Amino acid sequence: MKVIFLQDVKKQAKKDEIKEVKDGYASYLIAQKLAVPYTEKSAEVLKSEIKERQDKEDALVEECNKIRKKLENKNIKFKVKTGEQDKVFGSISSKQISEEISKMGFDIDKKKINTNGEVNSLGTHIVTITLHKKVVFNINVILEK
Repeated sequence: MKVIFLQDVKKQAKKDEIKEVKDGYASYLIAQKLAVPYTEKSAEVLKSEIKERQDKEDALVEECNKIRKKLENKNIKFKVKTGEQDKVFGSISSKQISEEISKMGFDIDKKKINTNGEVNSLGTHIVTITLHKKVVFNINVILEK
C-alpha cells in the first residue's frame, strides 16, 4: 500500500515522502497519524503544502537579504576601558552586539551572532551574522579607548 508520511519515521521515511509499505504496517502508520493513504487528493494536498512552505521560505530569505544589504560591512563601535599596555577589561559579547544592532533598528537574536572567538582587544574584529542558512554576512566591531 502506498502512503504519504506526515512525520519522520526512523529508518523508514522522511516527512512528505511517498513510499510503498506492507498493508499491516500501513494500517499502523495511519492509526498512529504518522502517514495517510496515498490518493490523488492527498497527493494534491501534499503538493500544495510543499509549495506553501517553499513560498514562506523564499519570503523569509528575501527579508533576510534586505536586512543583510542594510547591515553588511557596517561598523559598530564600542568604547572600552583599558588597563596597562592597552589591555581591554573584559570582552564584547554577542548580546552587546545585538543590543547595538537593535539601536540601529534591526532586531537580531544574539544566538545568530558568531564572534569567531573573543572580541577582547583594541581594533577591528570581523563578526559573522547568520540570519538564515542561506543568508550569512559580516560586520565590523571596532573597539576604541
